[in-house]
Amino acid sequence: MSELTIIGGGVIGLAAAWRAAVHGHRVSLYDPEPGRGASWVAGGMLAPVTEAWPGEEDVLRLGEASLRRWPGFAAELAAEGVDPGLAAHGTLVVALDSADAGQLDILAGFLHSLGREVESLTGRAARRVEPGIGSVRSGLLVPGDLAVDNRKLLLALEHACRRRGVTFHSTRIDTLEEVRADAVMLAAGAWTGRLHPLLADAVRPLKGEILRLRPRRGCLPPPGNTVRALVEGRPIYLVPREDGELVLGATQYEAGFDESVAARGVRELLEGAERVFPAIAEYELVETAAGLRAGSLDALPFVGELGDGVFAATGHHRNGLLMAPVTADAVVAWLAGEAPPDEVAAASPARLRERERV
Repeated sequence: MSELTIIGGGVIGLAAAWRAAVHGHRVSLYDPEPGRGASWVAGGMLAPVTEAWPGEEDVLRLGEASLRRWPGFAAELAAEGVDPGLAAHGTLVVALDSADAGQLDILAGFLHSLGREVESLTGRAARRVEPGIGSVRSGLLVPGDLAVDNRKLLLALEHACRRRGVTFHSTRIDTLEEVRADAVMLAAGAWTGRLHPLLADAVRPLKGEILRLRPRRGCLPPPGNTVRALVEGRPIYLVPREDGELVLGATQYEAGFDESVAARGVRELLEGAERVFPAIAEYELVETAAGLRAGSLDALPFVGELGDGVFAATGHHRNGLLMAPVTADAVVAWLAGEAPPDEVAAASPARLRERERV
């Protein structure tokens, strides 16, 4: 048994804390508001294939490795007492104009070249899958994607952590000198760069706004699938929830550590969503929120040892929820002195030292 201190209580920190505690380690977690931050305002898509892009093959492999773990991860978490709300929605990706359709063609060709399951659709066929979709040029259907209710997931993880004896501290940790433990895991999201010099210029905040909406009486219900769209080059997504709500996101831009909701972001999301799913114009707007994703230098997260008993688990960008299971497995392997899952190797922070040498 070893003592693990985790700095950061988002989905990555909570998942690692739970799994480490299950394996018999003493775990302390430091976060003033565990279960909040970017994880609380996420869309909940578990969609490595539709996030894929040429040149990011390592990201795709890591995401798929984690997606394969998700059903077992969710079942074990539910057995702890709270269901995390995993759903097999699948993803429909649509393009509104010819330029957007060209981007979908590139994505479809890339995925086909890797042998991934994806079906190209005409606009008419896309509307047969989701009758509420507006006039779109083309689409892609990815049946293997999943989705999770991010807020149910966070509540389930915190419950499981407390059940397994994880000690929570509301203290904010600003330097590693404040921590005394056999092993330390850095999972503070966009703020992780402040905790270790190797990560100082490698992790940065990327602001994103999301909206939550609810259909009013007489409105068309939300889509049955997760719907991702390109609207004149701007990506948006609509993720249905079991309670009838619809999560709409997400803007993305550099804004430092500002977490306020900008009117421009709300307008862009609503205008884009109405073109994709016209009925949303009559929905009730129940929440606006913003979060700071932890961006990395190359779209891959940093998952691995930094040295001196410190482990990085940060920089997951849009994929924190997706990659939580495989990241937690990597942490447990590190604590046991074992090799991490093969797909995690590309995410090692060692690439930062190589970059410094170059």
